[in-house]
Amino acid sequence: MSKIIKNIKKIKKEILYLSQKYKKKFPKIKLLIVTKKQKIKTLKTLIKNKYLSFGENYLQESLKKIKKLKKKKIKWHFIGKIQSNKTKIIARKFSWCHTIDRKKIAFLLNKYRTNKIPPLKVLIQINISNEKTKNGTSIKSLFKLAKYIKNLKNLKLKGIMALPNIRRSFLKKDEYQEIKNSFKKMKKKYKNIDTLSLGTSQDFKKSILSGSTLIRIGKKIFSE
Repeated sequence: MSKIIKNIKKIKKEILYLSQKYKKKFPKIKLLIVTKKQKIKTLKTLIKNKYLSFGENYLQESLKKIKKLKKKKIKWHFIGKIQSNKTKIIARKFSWCHTIDRKKIAFLLNKYRTNKIPPLKVLIQINISNEKTKNGTSIKSLFKLAKYIKNLKNLKLKGIMALPNIRRSFLKKDEYQEIKNSFKKMKKKYKNIDTLSLGTSQDFKKSILSGSTLIRIGKKIFSE
């Protein structure tokens, strides 16, 4: 067994332990393997071991992987910054998009998603820390954007994605709690809302406590 697969199994055991500790339902907490900067050979090892959900940040890099592995039943998640000129490719090549932060991007993804394939599953990215270096809409604008997306037939709104300021949030719980509360409100307001994409290699334990259903991990899998 490769070291990468051992790391994944170890992380899944931690998720199971934490979900039981915090009384979360383990089947609802999914692991998204972040494969940016990873080689095709590495992805083939993952596929061989039946791991088929990959998160990609960089469009040009991901397109090469998608082309090479197009016969595989992979669910490609786009988790990087979206520019308007990238929406056509994202809409047609990915199963999920985690980083919608404004109406223009939602409009273009809906426009370019063909009716011949299922609706693109999407998440609204919120900038909970109000950081200039991070994308995302504000909590105040979240529900306006959600209402807009719900009327787009080629998109299927599934929930929220967030990247809290980890250093600041270790000192106070407000940001994680605010994300948790916003997700609960969305679930009550709309059907099909079931995904809170919260947590990375650095903060996935705290994110599970905060109600995350999808953990995005790369470094902890590939670097250790």
